[in-house]
Amino acid sequence: MRGRRDLRAFVELPFHLHSNAPQWVPPLKLERYAHLSKRFNVFFERGEAELFLARRNGRVCGRISAQVDHALNRHHDNSWGLFGFLEMVDDAEVCSALFEAAGEWLRSRARDRIVGPMDFTMNDEVGVLVEGFDLDPMVRQPWQPPYYSQRIEEAGFGKVIDLLMWHLMVDQRDKVLPIIWDMAEKLEPEHGITIRKMSRRRLREDLDAFAEVYNAAWADNWGSVPYSKKDLDGYWAELQLAFDPNWFMVAEKDGETVGMAITVPDVNQVLRKMNGSLLPLGWWHFLRKSRTVNRVRVGFLGVKPEYQHTGVAAGLYAEHYDMAEATPQKGGEMGWILETNEAMNRGMEAMGGQVVKRYRIYDRAL
Repeated sequence: MRGRRDLRAFVELPFHLHSNAPQWVPPLKLERYAHLSKRFNVFFERGEAELFLARRNGRVCGRISAQVDHALNRHHDNSWGLFGFLEMVDDAEVCSALFEAAGEWLRSRARDRIVGPMDFTMNDEVGVLVEGFDLDPMVRQPWQPPYYSQRIEEAGFGKVIDLLMWHLMVDQRDKVLPIIWDMAEKLEPEHGITIRKMSRRRLREDLDAFAEVYNAAWADNWGSVPYSKKDLDGYWAELQLAFDPNWFMVAEKDGETVGMAITVPDVNQVLRKMNGSLLPLGWWHFLRKSRTVNRVRVGFLGVKPEYQHTGVAAGLYAEHYDMAEATPQKGGEMGWILETNEAMNRGMEAMGGQVVKRYRIYDRAL
């Protein structure tokens, strides 16, 4: 891909493909440009990427990224290459051409497998939607029509793993198994663990503690990469626009962070009205987001392994229910959760949750 004109075409292609789909939420274009920028995205501190466009008769009909995440390769001791940002018309030849271009770039960097989609990492938009097409995507969730997975599989890719999104109405306490409330009530008197809320002033400091929890609890999960200081700086900047003190929670014991939940209001409900731009009235919709957003996404809820028997997760769940009673947000989605994460998926069942979306990661040998 060459120059600003191609970059603009790369960013705007989903608007041309999906603008008539009622479920699709237009991203904020300024944010997309920043995300793709080597200057602003901390991914490029640990990885490299190339962007590709497919054209037919001069018209852009597909896009894809190919990237190498050196931190992921080191952590999992592999030589994977990755792909992401996949958008395309419903055409097998276009799909094949995109993967051929991405694969050639990755082979030139001694990668032995192409895995994705990830935009650019597992903590960005990830996966191809294979279940839940009629539902609106929440913040940092992709939406694609059904033919995406069909074309990918026709191109020789196979399933690696599915990522699950669980729907919860957190004001419906009667659907929760009683053991959750019992464990939450015993958290402080029996284990000396308390739950507090984060503040914007301490947010960057709390993210250091978040990394301790994440890096311990997710160490062996498929595709996980430990957070670095620079990763956290980037995450802190992203969270500034989504921060809500009602939903950012820390579990502590004697000053040590033992668990954490980062839940964000679903700003997609606002982005839908902004149509990708701050002008002419997008800024007005964003400033009034508290009147629009009535659901949240639990993006992270984790507990250090040595404290997972104490009921910390139950305490964090219970706090979410308390916040649902005190705020306009009465429900939302939890995840993504790996389909292989039996403990978390059992927890969602105990909370009365239901799997409503399924995102799939694919791979193919190079």
